[in-house]
Amino acid sequence: METLTLVHSLPNLPIFFFLFLAIYLVGYFVVFRNWSPKIRPEASSCFISLAHGTPAVVLASFALYADSQRGFAAPNTAFQGLVLDYSIAYFLMDLCHYLVFFPSDILFIGHHLATLFVFVTCRYVVFHGSYAILVLLVLAEVTSAFQNTWTLAGALKSDVATAAKVYELLSPPFYAFYSVVRGFIGPLFMYKMGVFFLSGPLIM
Repeated sequence: METLTLVHSLPNLPIFFFLFLAIYLVGYFVVFRNWSPKIRPEASSCFISLAHGTPAVVLASFALYADSQRGFAAPNTAFQGLVLDYSIAYFLMDLCHYLVFFPSDILFIGHHLATLFVFVTCRYVVFHGSYAILVLLVLAEVTSAFQNTWTLAGALKSDVATAAKVYELLSPPFYAFYSVVRGFIGPLFMYKMGVFFLSGPLIM
């Protein structure tokens, strides 16, 4: 009983972070141990991205569906907070990956820092606004499984014939799907969000 109480009292964020750390290490030292040292870090990053992307879409979709107060200024629910913790942990782990293996990749490091600022502020400072963030999370991660499979196949295409075929097969639908989600639906939602906040409502 005491053990159960302790488990329930542990904060979600460090648990999720160590989960992604464990997944990364399994990917690096077990799953991709025979891969070239040049692509093992990237493959391990894809591995944790696979563990984050689709589950995040499912969790975020459920959190949005379960909340009756769907709105840009609505207060966060407990389950929405859990989903935010899950994604914060992933981005922290992937940020560590870039800082260790690709410290000169300013674009991705900046992206992760900006994303973490928004997620952490929503989760731990203002306690409102997760509706918009979770919708954007769904739009960002709905292509994750596709993208990571395509990336892994691309990393191996020069050495493995099957990977080259998978890469060629996935490229046209991936580009189309990615372009629609990131090039049209995402910006449309951002526009609606911008109109809302520029109209003057404040989070109280």
